[in-house]
Amino acid sequence: MLAVIKSYGLKGLEGFPVSAEIDMHAGMPSYDIVGLADTAVKESKERVRSAIKNSGYHYPVASAVVNLAPADIKKEGSLYDLPIAIGMLAASKQIPYDSLKRPIVLGELSLNGEVRKINGLLPMLITAVQQGEKTFLIPKGNAGEAVFIEGATIYAVETLQEAVGFLTNQIELQPLAIRSWATDVAVNKSEHDFKYIKGQYAAKRAMEIAVAGNHNIIMIGPPGAGKTMLARAVPSIMPNLTFDEALEVAKIHSVSGQLDGFIYERPFRTPHHSSTMVALTGGGNKARPGEISLAHNGVLFLDELPEYNRQTLETLRQPLEDGVITVSRNAISVTYPADFMLIASMNPCPCGNYGSATAECKCTASQIHRYLNKLSGPLLDRIDIHIEVDNVTYNDLQTDDLAEPSSAVRERVNKARAIQRDRLSPYGRRCNAQMTPADIKRFCKLDRQSANLLEESFEKLNLTARAYNRILKVSRTIADLDGSENITVKHVAESLQYRQLDRKYRV
Repeated sequence: MLAVIKSYGLKGLEGFPVSAEIDMHAGMPSYDIVGLADTAVKESKERVRSAIKNSGYHYPVASAVVNLAPADIKKEGSLYDLPIAIGMLAASKQIPYDSLKRPIVLGELSLNGEVRKINGLLPMLITAVQQGEKTFLIPKGNAGEAVFIEGATIYAVETLQEAVGFLTNQIELQPLAIRSWATDVAVNKSEHDFKYIKGQYAAKRAMEIAVAGNHNIIMIGPPGAGKTMLARAVPSIMPNLTFDEALEVAKIHSVSGQLDGFIYERPFRTPHHSSTMVALTGGGNKARPGEISLAHNGVLFLDELPEYNRQTLETLRQPLEDGVITVSRNAISVTYPADFMLIASMNPCPCGNYGSATAECKCTASQIHRYLNKLSGPLLDRIDIHIEVDNVTYNDLQTDDLAEPSSAVRERVNKARAIQRDRLSPYGRRCNAQMTPADIKRFCKLDRQSANLLEESFEKLNLTARAYNRILKVSRTIADLDGSENITVKHVAESLQYRQLDRKYRV
């Protein structure tokens, strides 16, 4: 007998329909699986056999062929265990196939018949709903990531027995209650707050501007000055995630197997400087997303930037410009979103004290040059804001007065982001860092005084065309924080202050 169970597969961040076709007939006991299945899929034979027997059913003694259609697309993972097991029970007439409910079925089976959580469920559900599917049967462990999928009736099961009972109308299950995003407003849970950071007023101002416009920023200063503490406090002032942004982030984390429930806070990723190029940009045999994609709509923090492999850092140049990364392997090419805010920190020299106002540098000119030469000019050119962070004074540390809290800064950031969304949403963009040259010409017009200042600085600092555009973007963000419709000379002047460090520290 032939049984067909509907399921889904995953390619990158997009799902595609899969039919698990199980044909069972008399003959020598065998089990063959076809349809371009990878090793994990082929190993389903033993998982399905044990799950069926340990769930109280009989494993059929027959010749079985399992086809995962379409046969020309590679199938990966263990998510086909549950549909194959149900199909085998139906094909062997242990459950009535003709009266079987026909939802999309997804799930991995343990040897005792438990239905386990799978990776990549969210993007598959989203694609399936877009293609007109309405009913789904999923593992209970994935329920937390499916509660925001509108237009779908989703049932979650814990065991093979429960799944069979539901499909044969012997057990009644309640579908997952779809939740509204409006009732799940993200609450800042960061342990770090700007009010606990002593001094560093200029650095905190630069961080506020960077977050308000989603601009990349690098901090240069001696060890112990507070660079890492400033970076770790950034999540406390990040703007609230919109539902569309949260969905994008959740899809990526679902594919990578790092999604536990839904995501309410912007990602903050801090890969170690020993991370490989594949770990940072994505790849491997299955072309999985890397750290820059996991940081999408959030922050990628690279501490001690010169300690990273130079070749690895150079791979950031294209995603910093385009907001996407294409991972290509022999059998697959996948494009992942990578629109993140880069925060980098570094010492100015090997000893860390070059340029410090409070400590003496003991490095030679050649040592400083060799150390700074680990970073290329094109990479620094893609970082909008460069800020010096010097050691704080004793008076700053011993005071009991708290600085401005992150909640107040976050309120200003949210207002600035709202202005940017209203301005840029008709053009498909959400923040100033995403502006194209056409947007810059449209929204970053300068008066005569501002234009003269920028022209003079352009020649003196030997700026590039890319740096010119980024100065205008940062100026636009400063004006938004100021509540100003037009960019004025003070906005341009402040923006120019954040473009001098790569020149100062070039020796």
